Amino acid sequence: MRCSWAGDDPLYQSYHDTEWGLPVADDRRLFEKICLEGFQSGLSWITILRKRENFRRAFHEFDIARVSRFRARDVERLLGDAGIVRHRGKIESTINNAKRALEVAREHGSLAHYLWQWNDAKELAKDLKRRGWTFVGPTTVYAFMQACGIVNDHSKDCAWRAPADKARQKFARP
Repeated sequence: MRCSWAGDDPLYQSYHDTEWGLPVADDRRLFEKICLEGFQSGLSWITILRKRENFRRAFHEFDIARVSRFRARDVERLLGDAGIVRHRGKIESTINNAKRALEVAREHGSLAHYLWQWNDAKELAKDLKRRGWTFVGPTTVYAFMQACGIVNDHSKDCAWRAPADKARQKFARP
C-alpha cells in the first residue's frame, strides 16, 4: 500500500518508495530538491521526474557554486534545452537561489543546517524570501519539506510511513 499520489506509474512509485520522505542532509541534493519543486510550480510532478536527469545535466548536478556563476549566455542555453522546463523566470530563479544558498551556507555552516531547523513551511518560505530566494512560496516549500523528509506525510495506511519515521528518528540533524 502506497500513498495515493504514487498511482500506477513506475517512475512515481519508484520515487515514492525509495526517496520521497526520507531525510536528506546533503546540500547539493537539498538544493536540487528545492529547485525542482520551484520548476514544478504550475506543472505536474511527474513532468519534473521525467525530466530530472536532464535538469541534473543542464545544472551540472546542481553544483551550487557552479550554478551561482551562470550568466546570461547560460540562461539562453537553458531556454533552448527541450529536456528541461524552459521558463526564463524559473531558470533565473535557480541561478539566484544558488547565490542565496551559498550565503546561507556561509552563515549557517551548511544549507542543510539552515533548512533542517525549520518545522513550518510558511515561516521557512518567509525567511527564504527575506533572504532574496525566489519561487519559494509556502506550497513549494512544504512540498520540498515533504520530499526531503523534514516532515513525514506518507499516508497513515502507506507501507512506507513507518520506514520513513524510522529513518527520521535515526537521522542526525545537521
